[in-house]
Amino acid sequence: MREAGRIVASTLAMTISGARPGVRLKDLDEAAAEHIARLGAKPSFLDYHPRFAPVPYPGVLCLSVNDEIVHGIPGNRTLRDGDLLSIDCGAYVDGLHGDAAVTIGIGPIDAGATRLIAETERALLAGVSAARPGNRLGDISAAVEEVIRSGGYGTPTGYGGHGVGTAMHEDPHVANVGRAGRGLVLQVGLVIAIEPMLVESGRDSHRVLPDGWTVATTDGSRAAHFEHTVAVTADGPVILTTP
Repeated sequence: MREAGRIVASTLAMTISGARPGVRLKDLDEAAAEHIARLGAKPSFLDYHPRFAPVPYPGVLCLSVNDEIVHGIPGNRTLRDGDLLSIDCGAYVDGLHGDAAVTIGIGPIDAGATRLIAETERALLAGVSAARPGNRLGDISAAVEEVIRSGGYGTPTGYGGHGVGTAMHEDPHVANVGRAGRGLVLQVGLVIAIEPMLVESGRDSHRVLPDGWTVATTDGSRAAHFEHTVAVTADGPVILTTP
């Protein structure tokens, strides 16, 4: 899983470097597909078909822009100055998966967008810090929610992180809201994806676009999304999706 995580981190870095005004989302996705294959891994997202989706996922990356929260399908849309772009990537090696996401600004962005990105990453790191043996899932959720609510942000109801292993999405669900001291006890060896999603307007509502995949805000406000795959170890949390 560490090797899969390194490949995910490398793919995210490569995609970030290519994301600029005038670039199509489809072009970023194609470059990511080539990069993952060159490193000897396979994409986790391509052809993934959960029960809620009308069709298998058609891309290697999820690329969500501005009011799109998660699961944006890479198409012919062209990036513009001021856009917020969430890049979500999964890859697997020898049947074991890594999953991570980052949100970036395209060209100059305003102060609100800068703060939204920073607070979403801070929520992720708060959740990671709570992923220690003996803690409970609710401790992670509460740490993430504290950052969300203290900043006046919302988060889409029902969405959050998940277990990661021989499948990209496994139990347990890792909610972005919750109460400390509740839920599954974290044990050494558990690997989870922690992924806060923040909505700038403060609303928790969301809608699914006609493609059946893309989750967007209901009021057109912007969103940001960060994620890491994290192992619970005797020495504390270890992020697997770093270079």
